Amino acid sequence: MRILGAGKTGLSIKEVYSDASLFVDTDRNHYDANSEELTVVSPGIPPHNELVKNTKNLISEYDLFSDKMPFSIWISGTNGKTTTTQMLQHLLESSGSVCGGNIGTPIATLDAKAKIWILETSSFTLHYTNKAKPNIYILLPISDDHLSWHGTFEEYEQSKLKPLSLMNKDDIAIVPSKYKQYPTDARVHYYSNSTDISNTFGIECSKIEFKEPFLMDSLLALCVTKILHNKIDYNLMNQFVQDAHKLEEFRDKRDRVWIDDSKATNIDATIQALKTYKENYIYLILGGDDKGANLIPLFKKLSQYDVTLYLIGKNSTQLMELSRKFHINAKKVDFLKKAVEEINKEYNSTKGSVCMLSPAAASLDQFASYKERGVKFKEFVHSFCN
Repeated sequence: MRILGAGKTGLSIKEVYSDASLFVDTDRNHYDANSEELTVVSPGIPPHNELVKNTKNLISEYDLFSDKMPFSIWISGTNGKTTTTQMLQHLLESSGSVCGGNIGTPIATLDAKAKIWILETSSFTLHYTNKAKPNIYILLPISDDHLSWHGTFEEYEQSKLKPLSLMNKDDIAIVPSKYKQYPTDARVHYYSNSTDISNTFGIECSKIEFKEPFLMDSLLALCVTKILHNKIDYNLMNQFVQDAHKLEEFRDKRDRVWIDDSKATNIDATIQALKTYKENYIYLILGGDDKGANLIPLFKKLSQYDVTLYLIGKNSTQLMELSRKFHINAKKVDFLKKAVEEINKEYNSTKGSVCMLSPAAASLDQFASYKERGVKFKEFVHSFCN
């Protein structure tokens, strides 16, 4: 067996299959394109990679471990899959579940004796998966993301929908209503919004303490407990503690509200975040590596808000051009530190304003991760504003 990629996934598979040959992109001269060996590709390697294009028996890590996979719940979509996965693990841990996949533990080293695997599942993994399937598939809404990897939105969308084509009549899926025509043998519950989910599964939103967009995540997690155990535990759900850098509010010494939403690495995440503060004046820090996404839908939404933009990162010039086109107040400041400095001078808390870092872009053009970007944001605020 061969393994393509020496990232977290590839190295974890190598731990289990010590005799497997491990290749990275620089090994092209030593890579046999005519080999009939089973080759597991790490999800971060795109299909246009030369080694991938010159591989015959290519499979995903999910396919590799499909025979040992216990009852599994896969969670995918553009935004909210990490939170939904964590919420569901919080609810099902006492039932013997473990979680991993795209977050935390790679499936190669997940406990095979666990009763349930809860897997945050990326479109990258799904693209390469042709055998493994979930028992329950939770699909959150799909919007533009990872177009530089997939090539087109249609290909990205098809990867997210692929599990439906592999599932059988004993499997259950919860899927956005726009995909009602997608062929599947699974039993599917369709939804358009949180109200649809709560009505279908008899869940009372008033008993849940999370606001959108996390309300939908919590409803989807509770759906699964209703399916598995005919039980809705509101108290346990409300005890869940959200990760940092997701609509995380904090205040400076002048009692002004700042929001760390650095986890918003695509436009839909930022659009959803804006809804929470639609009644406020928003100082919005925007920009980074947009991964080739179409930014016009974001600016159409921004034109409906009382907002000033502070543009940073790799795509700041493009964002400035769109700001002019949509007549939105904006300043091209290029760097996060400069954005906080400028906002600190102008931030008037008397008009119900908030400052939000919700970049609608990945962070790797200027930071090691979205977490580092969020940490730096807080450091700058506490440095300049206290």
